[in-house]
Amino acid sequence: MRAIMRSVILFLGLCPLILSAQISKEDYQRADTIAKNSRLVYSPAVQATWIGESTEFWYLNHERSGDIYYLVEAKTGKKRVAFDQQKLAALLTKESRKETTAANLGLSEVNFMEDKSGISFVYNNTRWEYYFKKNELKNLGKKEEKTQRYWGERNHRNSDPVASPDKQWEAFIKDNNLYIRPMGGKDAIALSRDGNDDLYYSSSIHWSPDSRKLATVQVRDVKVRRIPLIESSPERQLQPILQWRDYAKPGDVLPVSIPVLFDVEKRKQIPIEAKDYSNQFSLYITGWRKDSRAFTFEFNQRGHQRYIVGEVNAHTGEITHLADEQTKTFVHYYKNYRYDMNDGQEMIWSSERDGWKHLYLYDNKGNVKRQITKGEWVVRQVEHVDEVGGMIYFLASGFNADEDPYNLHYCRIKIDGTGFENLTPEPANHRIAASKDHTWYVDVYSRPDLPPVSLLKKTSDGSVVLQLEKADIAELVAAGWQMPEVFSAKGRDGKTDIWGNIHRPSTFNPSKSYPVVEMIYAGPHDSHVSKDFLAYSRLISRLSELGFIVVSIDGMGTANRSKAFHDVCWKNLKDAGFPDRIAWIKAAAEKYPYMDTERVGIYGWSAGGQNAMAALLFFNDFYKVAVSLCGCHDNRVDKMWWNEQWMGFPLDESYSACSNVDNAHLLKGKLLLINGELDDNVDPASTLQVVKALIKANKNFDQLYLPGRTHSLGGQYEMRRLDDFFVKHLLNQEPPAWD
Repeated sequence: MRAIMRSVILFLGLCPLILSAQISKEDYQRADTIAKNSRLVYSPAVQATWIGESTEFWYLNHERSGDIYYLVEAKTGKKRVAFDQQKLAALLTKESRKETTAANLGLSEVNFMEDKSGISFVYNNTRWEYYFKKNELKNLGKKEEKTQRYWGERNHRNSDPVASPDKQWEAFIKDNNLYIRPMGGKDAIALSRDGNDDLYYSSSIHWSPDSRKLATVQVRDVKVRRIPLIESSPERQLQPILQWRDYAKPGDVLPVSIPVLFDVEKRKQIPIEAKDYSNQFSLYITGWRKDSRAFTFEFNQRGHQRYIVGEVNAHTGEITHLADEQTKTFVHYYKNYRYDMNDGQEMIWSSERDGWKHLYLYDNKGNVKRQITKGEWVVRQVEHVDEVGGMIYFLASGFNADEDPYNLHYCRIKIDGTGFENLTPEPANHRIAASKDHTWYVDVYSRPDLPPVSLLKKTSDGSVVLQLEKADIAELVAAGWQMPEVFSAKGRDGKTDIWGNIHRPSTFNPSKSYPVVEMIYAGPHDSHVSKDFLAYSRLISRLSELGFIVVSIDGMGTANRSKAFHDVCWKNLKDAGFPDRIAWIKAAAEKYPYMDTERVGIYGWSAGGQNAMAALLFFNDFYKVAVSLCGCHDNRVDKMWWNEQWMGFPLDESYSACSNVDNAHLLKGKLLLINGELDDNVDPASTLQVVKALIKANKNFDQLYLPGRTHSLGGQYEMRRLDDFFVKHLLNQEPPAWD
């Protein structure tokens, strides 16, 4: 009797929302063709390419009548068709013996000649030049295939000669030592004699502008770890092939580079006291001062908690620290910005010292003269520094209180810190393409819920010169396409706004109940939720079309917000912003009851693959099903540079605490692991080790190990398997047969 009553209660609870209908082969076929949505957007975002140093640019526009090339003269604001596409189509069809049409030429790698007399391009794997007035087409031969270079491959020790600025000398590395010789001469002079296989001079050679000094680094080498990859099913032979890749992992010993300075005229080395730079992740020379008084280098301490810009006096070898960033967590070093002004008398440098990424002006002794930008927002990218005009042009986000804090805006400010202006006031995400002299710029703005508008603007006052295009999505909407929704909710602290997107299928019916699936990538190196208008997302749209609400969210621990927001990831990658993501999904479901929080799945690639599995280990009371593709499941097994940035050095217990391998016994829910045997980005052993741990813990899971595949997973087969996994375990239906 009690079982009957429970069934009645369950039925009554489901009455307001209808469960999903049986999925069919037609649903899969519709999902397979949804990529065509992109072609239903006419006059999409303009991708402007400025021609040399001129005030003209070109772009290709997708219109109802076909794809049209345009030329625009910024000074006059005049737009015109770039050339007669009918004539080019006729010549291409004749010369290539492959049919093409004016409305869809199918050109790639297009470049306009600086005199605007013609274009160069690739068509049918052949390079061509086309001259407009002559209506002449030249065949330049087959496109050369680039030679594959494996990730981690190392440079050769010897080097080509590097000419001095006065063209009197050339410098080169031979047998691990630094040599010079008269230009074109044969008699070489050794400037160093202590180089050997373990302590060699680098081929990165820097002449002083007056040709009197040479700077390079001396490298104390180490044997780099190599990982084996088994190509089990090669095309060219029956038997497997063993491949090797250089691949340093967290905790491995690294080479050490020490700056060295030579006086060419005196044929001697000038001593530099560099012992303070031995505990390093990297050290490299960045160039000489124009007056040859000094050269500069940048030093990243192992563990990424200290970053130095150093200047070496060319006469004494004395080092001055022009910037010395130190933090208890991490310096986000590959987002650093540096600009040397007045031949290094001053320097613009980015820092998060006040808790937000801003620009500072330093003197030549390493002292902060002033903070240039300030506020609870972030400088995302510096586009241009106008020293003469005393102005900085940059992209920033987060300064509008009622707007998505990730939206980029094009701004400027005087170097003295006054006169801040937002040149792109529209509440949207702005993409900028400026002319060479930065007098003009193309501003394309959009949001996931706002089709793009493309404008030509004048930099002097931000005024609109010409509306280039405004997207037309009428056909897209008529086809049933659902506009994504930009949604925000409070995070774990009840105060911080968390932002993301909600994607619904074209067959969306608010009276039905939908499983929720999160597409996750919580890599701390950036934020990852799209802020641009997209009619089709390769990693989201297919699954949504099969009857899921798919969401993407940037939780705490990712970049482009405050330093405190970012620092959540420090020694804590297992967190992945999950408390914020869960709060966000629950808030969305409270607003939209058709989002079923009892049926929540998650999937992701690479770092997202690690996150997806972690959801079923550390947050499995909420997430029920996960697909993990090419995941880095243990940060000690993955590449050094990425993992030590967030997990620190030396290695400590936090690595184990965040490991999907060491915590595999916590698995609850349905898990599918997918990876490729030739992945040289994330060692395939990472997935295989988690498989072993799951077996040891007697856990049920599914695995797809792909012969011949690399880190680039997203092909038709594995995407179908991903779709099927969620259909089976969240829709509780058997997927239709594929054939």
